[in-house]
Amino acid sequence: MTGARVTIVDYGAGNVRSVAKAIEKLGRTPHVTGNPDDVSSAEAIIFPGQGASESAMTTLSERGLVEPLREVIAGGVPFFGVCLGLQLLLDTSEEGPSPCLGVAPGRVRLLPEQVKRPHMGWNRVDLLGDHSVFRGVESGSYFYFVHSYYADPENESLVLGTTEYGLQFCSVLVRDNLVATQFHPEKSGALGLRLYENFLSNMVEA
Repeated sequence: MTGARVTIVDYGAGNVRSVAKAIEKLGRTPHVTGNPDDVSSAEAIIFPGQGASESAMTTLSERGLVEPLREVIAGGVPFFGVCLGLQLLLDTSEEGPSPCLGVAPGRVRLLPEQVKRPHMGWNRVDLLGDHSVFRGVESGSYFYFVHSYYADPENESLVLGTTEYGLQFCSVLVRDNLVATQFHPEKSGALGLRLYENFLSNMVEA
């Protein structure tokens, strides 16, 4: 898949431009789209997001993007979810009654009341294993977070990275062709760019 085009899914959930700029820094021309046909035919996908799961799922449904997203993940297309783009992969969220994409069993939960919400700023990510996207990244490295909810997957084997903030939560989820982070690589400096570069070189063009 050398030279595969990177498709960034635009569903009105913020930070799409900052992700596109990060990919451009790596010498790529990203394809930003909210068209379901473009998603269905994508060779590699970045699924970013900020905001609330309820409104995001409503928009995904209205734009006809729910099934294309499920299908490309099931079909093995390299897929990188970011922040809300991680949370929406689970079944449900405490943010609202609408079901999420249901790609990975689990529920999105509100961070505990004893900590300031949103969790905003730099925090450690402790890696529990190896993955090609994290090649050259040490466990305990700092990345940038902005969120009030966290993913709680049922299958602990999907959790590659954890972070402490009032509790220990899943900050990296991986499964086959899918990797997703609660933090924002595009806001995390050189290490964040390394993750996108590793994604492109090790998952997309492998």
